[in-house]
Amino acid sequence: MGDRAQPPVSAKGPLEAVDKQAVTSGPSFRFRLERVRAVRERKETLAQQELARSISRLSDTRERLRDAEAELERARAEQRDAATAPGTMAAAELQSRQAFLESVEQQRSQRERDVTRGEADVANRGAELVVAAGEHEMLKRLRARRRSEHERETARRESKVLDEMAAVRARRSVA
Repeated sequence: MGDRAQPPVSAKGPLEAVDKQAVTSGPSFRFRLERVRAVRERKETLAQQELARSISRLSDTRERLRDAEAELERARAEQRDAATAPGTMAAAELQSRQAFLESVEQQRSQRERDVTRGEADVANRGAELVVAAGEHEMLKRLRARRRSEHERETARRESKVLDEMAAVRARRSVA
């Protein structure tokens, strides 16, 4: 690191100036990719929110499918009851009931397709979240590693300063 601070020099020499210098931690830790890490964290948060919304939509869609299935069962039961009822039924009424039954079946099929699309959307959002979380986690690990390196370097510098101070004191006591 080319920007290391040099100890001040006094009239008595450089080592005695170190004795008077306070042991400092040096420059504070600064992660140069902090903005990128923050963007990745935000991206992960947004991916979590999108996944939650997709899951909620899928739940609603599944509920609509269950409703459509229940409606279809009611329509089929009414059709069976009407067909087995004593007496005659007009052809127009039979056609009307059949058309209604087909309409309910189409609604159910549409709801089933909606559920399939919703499941695919949840899977896609989940995959996006995995990627976003991985990118964020990678930067968090890099930040932790860089912080650890910085702390080791700071400890090394402090140890060097303390060793120099001890050497100066030892020379004074001998002299």
